[in-house]
Amino acid sequence: MCGIFGQITNRKLTNNVSLALDKLMHRGPDGKGEWTSEDNRVYLGHRRLAIIDPEGGKQPLSNEDDTIWITFNGCIYNYVELAQRLKAKGHRFKTNSDTEVIIHAYEEYGEQCVNYFIGMFAFALWDVKKQKLFCARDRLGIKPFYYSRVEGTFLFASEIKAILASDLIERKEDAESIQQYLVFQTITNDKTLFQNVKKLLPGHCMIVDRAANVLEIKKYWDVEFNLDYTRSEEEFLEELDYLIRDAVKIRLRSDVPLGAHLSGGLDSSTIVTLAAEYNQTGQPLKTFTGAFSEGEQFDETKYARLVAERSRTQYMEIYPDENDFIESLANISYFMDEPSAGPGVFPQYMVSKLAAENVKVALGGQGGDEIFGGYTRYLIGYLEECLKGAIYESKTDLASLVPNLSTIKQYVPMLKYFWSDGLFESEDKRYYKLMDRSGGIEKLYNPEIFSGNDLIFAEFQKVFNGSNADSFLNKMLYFDLKVHLPALLHVEDRTSMAVGLESRVPLLDHRIVELVAKIPPAIKFKNGEPKYLFKQVIKNIIPEEVLYRKDKMGFPVPLQKWYKNKVGDYVKEILLDKRAQERGLFNIKELEAKINNENDFGRAIWGALSLELWFKTHIDQ
Repeated sequence: MCGIFGQITNRKLTNNVSLALDKLMHRGPDGKGEWTSEDNRVYLGHRRLAIIDPEGGKQPLSNEDDTIWITFNGCIYNYVELAQRLKAKGHRFKTNSDTEVIIHAYEEYGEQCVNYFIGMFAFALWDVKKQKLFCARDRLGIKPFYYSRVEGTFLFASEIKAILASDLIERKEDAESIQQYLVFQTITNDKTLFQNVKKLLPGHCMIVDRAANVLEIKKYWDVEFNLDYTRSEEEFLEELDYLIRDAVKIRLRSDVPLGAHLSGGLDSSTIVTLAAEYNQTGQPLKTFTGAFSEGEQFDETKYARLVAERSRTQYMEIYPDENDFIESLANISYFMDEPSAGPGVFPQYMVSKLAAENVKVALGGQGGDEIFGGYTRYLIGYLEECLKGAIYESKTDLASLVPNLSTIKQYVPMLKYFWSDGLFESEDKRYYKLMDRSGGIEKLYNPEIFSGNDLIFAEFQKVFNGSNADSFLNKMLYFDLKVHLPALLHVEDRTSMAVGLESRVPLLDHRIVELVAKIPPAIKFKNGEPKYLFKQVIKNIIPEEVLYRKDKMGFPVPLQKWYKNKVGDYVKEILLDKRAQERGLFNIKELEAKINNENDFGRAIWGALSLELWFKTHIDQ
């Protein structure tokens, strides 16, 4: 796990490349490495967080004759098996690192090497003989990769701030991306909030030539919904159980101390229980939990403690307060590079700080909801699909949903909004309505901000209809895997790397994703029960009190309570200062009225606060 930065230029490199690399010091506090081509026009930089082969795995790393150089961020978990296979084919290794496995896999398999990796990765590999740069990002976007081309120069980095530090890119916002952020709380395409800075999409690779031209960007992996009706539920469960266990087991490979995040929910409890079972260090697994002291609705520690006690882990917890929120939010904005979807980024950052004080690697349960169908919105969409099918006498099983409809009870306002208009319209329009977060906030902004709604919907359609899925459920899952999940992983990466912590997410092993995509919705989402299949796998793994709990919170932050105290003053200070009023982004009169309602700290104020902090941190500077 590290920070990478590089540049190809038609001119000679400047000292700015090294300064830009230093912007990533937090990602790699254990060392700095640089390589420059003989003609001084290709530069690879690396900031290292040493996890695998701490002594030998320094980067940039080359093959034995220095014809291939790489800078790499991430971890290839099956590096042991791949190294054995490559050695059998005659490749000579000089380290025991997973980084060198990528180099020799590229020598052996060329650009197809990415298909052999189980892991999270973003890397750039310079082929001296072919005079080209081969870049790739992991299948699900766990690790970031940004790039830009300007004035005959190609730049790439783990974080946008390094690209900006080159002084070749103007700090200017992208209007379309700002609107997308306000609608989806993320961006659906390869753009960022910065003009002229793009991201390599998950499951994609890219080739850049010696003249800094991007020759090709291509998709090497995607989720395929080729449903398998030949296997029974029991057969799927058996394979899924094996894959989940193996995913956890190989992610325990580390040459430094390792622990796990523990929220008390299904996903993290499963990861902690299995990690503790397979832990062979001779020391208890360390687990890290966060909560708030403002009431039971903000505290899940009773479930986390139960799992920790059953698994005999070394349990640690942290209770952040409103002072922590005020003191850390500007730092979080700096590390994030772009605004986050919700205030959950704050407690996640605080728990990462706790973990980083005790270990260098932490496993987490990210991805379970997007893979196994854990969000209530899937049931709401599925309910409409079944209702429509029952009315029009198509194949449906509306009656089977009845036992699970009670889970919608607390989401009745969402259901009312969803069915207020457009009932039974096309599936893309229906899910767009569920995912559109801009309702009720338009009046807080300059009307021009929302002038391109048709374009935003068209971008949404490209993704939503971009798979071979037939069912509404799988189309929803596909969109979330492509858009919503990368936004969550952005938070996962930045909150961990900000404190020099490697975060590993076993449930996002691509083998698990591929298997679940093959499972028919009638089995995967049986009777409309969220995460039905996953629950069947883990029912004998985690405590029953956790398995059957009905009060999962999702780490809510007590901002409504804090807003009546110091946080309210902080929000006013940020959003109503002179610079914010002059920016032209907000309708200040409406925004001030919203802010002065002390009972109304919700998504609207959070979105405005995050966006204004982003401007102050990254544009105004």
